[in-house]
Amino acid sequence: MDDLESEFNLKVVLLSFKQCLNEKEEVLLDHYLASWRGLVRFLNSLGTIFSFISKDVVAKLQIMEQLCGGPQQEHYSTLQAMVAYEVGSQLVDLERRSRHPDSGCRTVLRLHRALHWLQLFLEGVRTSPEDARTAALCTDSYNASLAAYHPWIIRRAVTVAFCALPTRKVFLETMNVGSPEQAVEMLGEALPFIKRVYDISQRLYAEHALLDLP
Repeated sequence: MDDLESEFNLKVVLLSFKQCLNEKEEVLLDHYLASWRGLVRFLNSLGTIFSFISKDVVAKLQIMEQLCGGPQQEHYSTLQAMVAYEVGSQLVDLERRSRHPDSGCRTVLRLHRALHWLQLFLEGVRTSPEDARTAALCTDSYNASLAAYHPWIIRRAVTVAFCALPTRKVFLETMNVGSPEQAVEMLGEALPFIKRVYDISQRLYAEHALLDLP
């Protein structure tokens, strides 16, 4: 495990999102899930600060892996195919969780929301001054994304946990891509790939009125 951790760097993970889109700009689920597994490793490398997110992400990844490897796996090659199949077959609980509590559409929506938070946070780190507080950057990103879907008690606990984040300089160094300046440069190169995947997914969910699945 130590060897794997020492070889880990965030650039490889973020650039892997480039592989998530095919020539039709469809989101390839196997690459999407693989990219998320890399992000989980990054979150876990920071200790328990982001455990509330990483644990939930791991549970969602397990659900998706079962669907992608299950009897209907031909419908789970891309996000677009999955949405068409589940919506067309009425396999999505649109108003309240009942017969299909762990549909692929609902599960990916949770990953999608978490990806938005992480994208906003990393972009905030990239564009902020050297003396910026990572806790404040993370809280602002959380409030602009995931907070809307969490009850007050979780929001409170999360923002307290963010206070344990290291300084901006140390945080950039944990990305394992060189100096803080090199990390900032890497984020500028890699984050657009995450944003592209996010934007395509967001548009697809909006077109099918799936953005508020219970």
